[in-house]
This record gives sequence, C-alpha cells and structure tokens, in this order.
Amino acid sequence: MQFNMVVIFFFYGLAFFSMGLAITLEAGRGSDARLRHGLRALALFGLIHGAHEWIEMFEQLEILPGHAVDPTTWHTARIAMLEFSFLLLAAFGAALLPNVKDFRRASLVVPAVLASIWGFGLVILRGSYTIDTGLWDVSDVWTRYSVAVPSALLACIGLIGQRQVFRRAGMQEFGQAALIAAIAFAWYGVIGQTFVRETTLPPSNIINQNLFYRTFGFPVQLLRAGAAIVSAYAVARFMRSFEVETRRKIAEFQAEQLHAAQRREAQRGDLLRQVVSAQESERQRIARELHDETGQALTAIGLGLRGVSNTLRVDVDKSAANLRQLEGLVAHSLNELQRLIADLRPSHLDDLGLPAALRWYVGEVQARVPLPVQVEVNGEQQPIAAVMKTTLFRVAQEAVTNVVKHAGATAVKITLTYNAECVCLRVEDNGRGFDVTTARVQRPAWGLMGMEERATLLGGKFLLKSQPGQGTYVEVTIPYRTVLEVSGDNPTALS
Repeated sequence: MQFNMVVIFFFYGLAFFSMGLAITLEAGRGSDARLRHGLRALALFGLIHGAHEWIEMFEQLEILPGHAVDPTTWHTARIAMLEFSFLLLAAFGAALLPNVKDFRRASLVVPAVLASIWGFGLVILRGSYTIDTGLWDVSDVWTRYSVAVPSALLACIGLIGQRQVFRRAGMQEFGQAALIAAIAFAWYGVIGQTFVRETTLPPSNIINQNLFYRTFGFPVQLLRAGAAIVSAYAVARFMRSFEVETRRKIAEFQAEQLHAAQRREAQRGDLLRQVVSAQESERQRIARELHDETGQALTAIGLGLRGVSNTLRVDVDKSAANLRQLEGLVAHSLNELQRLIADLRPSHLDDLGLPAALRWYVGEVQARVPLPVQVEVNGEQQPIAAVMKTTLFRVAQEAVTNVVKHAGATAVKITLTYNAECVCLRVEDNGRGFDVTTARVQRPAWGLMGMEERATLLGGKFLLKSQPGQGTYVEVTIPYRTVLEVSGDNPTALS
C-alpha cells in the first residue's frame, strides 16, 4: 500500500507541476489580457501544488531532509504551501469570473478574503488543539475546507465562463476543453478536498479519506491525481488556442498585406491611366495653344510680310507701319512661346537651381491670383541630382495648385531645407483643410498619390497632415545618396 501511495503522489505532483510549467511557457502568447492574467496564477498554483505533493511523497518514503530533526518546520512549510497554492487557484478562478470587469482587482480581493477566513479559523483552532493533539492534521483539514473547496469551485466557474468566450470566438473545440477542465476542478474540489484526513474537526470525523477508501476501494489521493491529470490535459488543450489564434492573426495579417498590395497595384494602375490621360491632355493643350496663339501669329506675320512686299514700292510709309505692327506681333508670339516652354519645364530649374525656380513659380502664381506665397530656404545649398530638383519642384507645383483650387487659403509658405543627409520640402497653408482618410481611401486624390509616388520612387518619404478647418501640411524628404544611386548622376555635375 505504501508503494502505491508513493506512485500516486508522484503522478499527482507531476500532473500539476507539468501543467504549471507548460502554462509558464505559453501563457504570454494569448491576446486576451484576462486569460493571460489568470493563467499566471494557475501556473504558480501548478508549480507550488505539485511541489507540495512531492513533499508528501518524500514524507511517505521517509526521506524528507531534516524531517526527523525539525518536523515542525516541515509541517509549517507544507501547510503554508498548501494554503498559498489554493489561494493562487482562487485568483485564477476570480480573474475568469463572468461579468467581472476589474478582473485584476477580483484576483486580489477574493484570495485575500479566503486568506482572512483561513487565518481567523486557524487562530481559533490553535486555542483548541496542540501539536500533540493533532494540530497539523486539523490545519490541513481546515485549509482544504476553507480555501481548497471554494478555490476549486471558483476555478470551475471561471473556466465555464472562459468556455463561453471560446464559443463566441468560434473556437468550440477549445471551449469543450475548458469545460472538461472545469469539471475536473469541480471533482477535485468538491470530492477530492472534502474527503480529508480523519480528525476530531467536524465533519472530517465522519467524512474522511478512510470512509472514501472503504466505500470505493481506492484512496481519495488517486481521485485527486486523476482529476489533476485530466485538468492538466484539458488546460494544455485549450492553451493550444494561443497557437491557433497566432496562426489566425498571421493569416489575417497576410490577407491584409495581400489586400493592401492589390489595392496599391490597383491605385498604381489608376495612377498610370491618370498620368497617361494627363499627358494626352497636356499634349492637347499645347497643340491648342500652338494653334491658337503661335500658329495664328505666324500666319498673320506671313500675310503681313506678303502685304509689305506688295506695298513696299508703292507706299514706303505704310510698309514701315506694317513692319512695326509685325515686329510687335513677333514679340508677342515670342513671349507666348517662352511662357509655353516655361510651363513645360522652367529654365530657372536648370540654369539657376531649385530655390530660384521656386521663387519664379511663386511669382507666376501671384501674378494670376491674389495669394501671398512665401518661400524660405534653410541650410547650406547642396548639389542635388536633376531628378530630385524636378521631383521637388513638381511636388511644390502640385501642392500650390491644390491650395489655389481647393483650400481657400489666405497664406502659403514653402520651406526648402538642405540637411546633412537629405533635402526636405514643406508646403503649408491656412486653408479649410480636409479629412486625409477620405481623400486617400473613399475618393482617391490623384494629385496626392502622384506626389507620394514621386517621393517613393526616389527612396524618400511623403507626409500629409490635414484636418477640416486647420489647413494642410505637405512634406517630402528625399535622401541625397538614394537619389544618386537611382539617377546615376555624377555628383560633380550636379547643381
């Protein structure tokens, strides 16, 4: 019989200790803060309670170190471990109680109440019992009555509540495992901790482990060990939900990434179509202006020269007057042609650099609309690639165009900053602003997408901030080195 009890205590302790170790390794992976908090207490319960049962095993084998010399210390330590482990089980159950919002507080208050009841009862028992009259056995019985039974029932209720959580999350399999663990803890508490050592403390003088053995033919410790194994197995099973949840999150993340990539590709295709459409529109505009302005002017000049050739010998003064009119017409045509060329690509950008091109463009804007635009250049001007100058100029041009068309602003500031590693362009206005999310998602703004695309192609960053009624902030930052790698320009030739 003694050997059988040793084996029972070994597997009893092994089940709970293994459960505590497994929970310790896996509990941090879950996303449910309530379950993570509760499982930490259950892990400590398993480790400490498993160690307590192994102490019982060593006591059965009579190899407990120092037990014969100082049994009082060992008994005190064992009762303390038993009581503290069950308080941790109560903390686990309290943390998972349904309809309890402040689970952290519940996991502290409930064990504190049970500890108070246990301590108060122990003080009373010490007045009636001594070590010689069975104080340690009575303390063991009182600990199981006052702490173990309610703690196991709390764990049962908490696991049933967790089952509902799993079912709502579509994890019925793990909800079933939680229910099995709840039943195992109920058996462990109601049956396993009610049939205790036989003492004079009622009702252990009648309902005790000797009665259980006579009734069922096996020791109650075997039932406790079985309940421990079942509960450990069930807890290990529903902890697999963390792995399933992780895989689900990975799948959702991958699906989201795929959707985002598809959305980006769709937007890229739309942007490409918009670019092609814009190019065709620009070609049509140039063709119209060349036809309406330059073409007609050249036709007029040709007709005028023919007329001069016919009247030159007859009326010299009239021919001279016609030539002066033709000279004015040529000058006007030349100005229109220069304006058209500047709109395509301002010569200031290549001849004088980006700051001068920005100031020229601001002057052109202010000549057309009454909008104060300030240009500020910070830092020491660095040699930058032509593609970077073009990108930054077009971003500023698009941003200012958006302000003129949509913002209703009364002031615009363009800031060009040369930093050690990058160049930064900011365009700020005090206009009406807009909802950035709506502009990006619900109704894609191709101008904004074009600015972001230009910056991204050069390895830069695009930042857009705006709120209704608070103006708009556009910032593009492009590193020098990345642009040199992309463009393949010779740094010595840059300006």
